Amino acid sequence: MTAAPLALALLALLITPGPTNSLLALSGARAGLWPSLRLIPVELAAYLAVIAPLLIWGAPLVAQLPLLRPALAAGAALWVAWLALRLWRMPPAAPGGAQAVTAGNLALTTLLNPKALVMALVLMPGLNAPGAALAIFAAVMPPVSLLWITLGAGVLSRTGRWLNRGSALWLALLSVLLAARAMAG
Repeated sequence: MTAAPLALALLALLITPGPTNSLLALSGARAGLWPSLRLIPVELAAYLAVIAPLLIWGAPLVAQLPLLRPALAAGAALWVAWLALRLWRMPPAAPGGAQAVTAGNLALTTLLNPKALVMALVLMPGLNAPGAALAIFAAVMPPVSLLWITLGAGVLSRTGRWLNRGSALWLALLSVLLAARAMAG
């Protein structure tokens, strides 16, 4: 795989709805565009903290320990289910009110995001240059994050309690899918 197809594959995967993107949109809706921009470096650092070691050492380890992949999926499913429950119970934010998404929540959610496994163990090794693959990821991810924050700040900010409930239902569905993947092995 060359750089351009890798960039497109990463873009396609990153732009799909998921737990991290849901939190970015929720932050955009509740805190606004400018305050939410501080989450982009947090997301990048969390993804790189998972992807870099997996890209370099993960593939051989997963080959030796086949139970590792479903265990990671189960952990991610539990975290996303907890987030869904928390969002369901959260009151709607008043304009200029407290921010619903913290850097810590976003970092942990991103660390557990199964997209990192796909990127590190499936897409990026095809480039045969880990440093270049990581650089391409670092170039593609921030604009996608900005898109989700902007979506939240623009469209979703007017939905009040439905935003929390809709995000919670989406995260609950993702949790069920992750749990099913973990049980399938």
